Parts: sequence; structure tokens; C-alpha cells
Amino acid sequence: MTSSTAEADDRTRRFVESLSREERMLVVLKRELYDGSWQDMVSDLRARLEGRPYIFKLAHRIVDDLSRIDRLRDFERQNNVDLGDYIELET
Repeated sequence: MTSSTAEADDRTRRFVESLSREERMLVVLKRELYDGSWQDMVSDLRARLEGRPYIFKLAHRIVDDLSRIDRLRDFERQNNVDLGDYIELET
């Protein structure tokens, strides 16, 4: 492993350690339900938000999740990693 690869791996591990339980779950769901695609997950959540009727609490959670996804997706893009490689489903 090169020095820059090791640094990127360390940076990613530190980022993963800082993630909330909700953010970790989004990473797992992206991998398990959406074939690793943030865009498919965002499209699905937005479609649910626009549907009627919906439960307000769920809608509020979706808005929060969309913000979390933006943060996670930005980190993946900037560091050229898949956070799913660093997070396992916790029981």
C-alpha cells in the first residue's frame, strides 16, 4: 500500500468512525437495497416524499436522510471510496 493510499484509507476510517447510527444505516441500505447507488436511493426517497398520503414523521425522517446522503455521497466522491466497504450491518 502506498503512502497516499494508506492516508486515504486512514482518512476514510476516521470519517466512518464519526458517522451516526443513522448515517451508517444509510450506507448499509445503499449497498443492500440500491445496489450501491446513492442516486437510486435519493430518487426512491424523493418519490416517497411526493406521494400522498404519507406519515409526517416518515416524511421528516426522509428529509433528514436526504441531507445525510448528501454528506456521505460527497465524502465518497471526494475520496473515491465506497463507504459500504468500511461499514458492516450492526446487530
